Amino acid sequence: MTKRIAGLALVVIVLLTGVSCSHYQQVLKSDDLEYKYQEATKYYDEGEYFKALSLYEELISLYRGLGKAEEIYYYYAYCHYYLEDYIMAAFYFKNFVRTYPTSKYAEESMFTAAYCYYLNSPAFSLDQSSTYKAIDELQLFANRYPKSDKVPDCNDLIDVLRDKLESKAFKNAKLYFNLSEYKASIVSFNNVIKDYPDSKYQEEALLFILKSNYLLAINSVDSKKKKRLEATITAYQEFESYRPNVPELGEETDGTGADKNLAKEAESILKSTRKRLENLI
Repeated sequence: MTKRIAGLALVVIVLLTGVSCSHYQQVLKSDDLEYKYQEATKYYDEGEYFKALSLYEELISLYRGLGKAEEIYYYYAYCHYYLEDYIMAAFYFKNFVRTYPTSKYAEESMFTAAYCYYLNSPAFSLDQSSTYKAIDELQLFANRYPKSDKVPDCNDLIDVLRDKLESKAFKNAKLYFNLSEYKASIVSFNNVIKDYPDSKYQEEALLFILKSNYLLAINSVDSKKKKRLEATITAYQEFESYRPNVPELGEETDGTGADKNLAKEAESILKSTRKRLENLI
């Protein structure tokens, strides 16, 4: 009995699917534009975005210059958005703003275009072209609509994107260090600190600058060692000046406001640097 009911249910599903497809084909072939528009909107409201997309795509050209063109284009852009084709959605939302700058949907469309770029931003380990584009578009929206209730959202999204760029920059700098490219490592970590002054990686970056200076110095020819060892001491002083509540060298570190392990490593490098300098004199 159970198998029979399941079989009947499957037949019903197949029949309904066939009817649905048949109806959609009829809509596609219809010459009645108003009917197509109504059916496209119905598919959209039901979440059938792929079917709605095909109908709206045809209607865009047919209604160009007419009253419904604006609304059709608006929903067409959203079909791409809901189908998670964010590149095309961003393109059509931006084009909507250019085509209908005074539309009641213009502000929303401009924000959604920027948000599409945000959604298209990849993991920090990948190319960040889309991330930079998203930041630019979100900032552009905030500048054009400074009183919009979406501005706080823009600021939050920009913070997320900048955090991603910060992680990318720090990872790239570490790569130079791991490859023993100490000059490039020093430059890259300094750029992290310069570009992201409130960076969560600042203390680590300063330590890597110290380590890079030290390793560059001890692997240098004798004629360059003294100058580079002195640069290492300067790098230590910069590391120390960043860390709040850091006791003098040799005193117990309480870790307040700083990483205790990083501090010990830095102090160890300083001791070794001073000893090497004394041996050079």
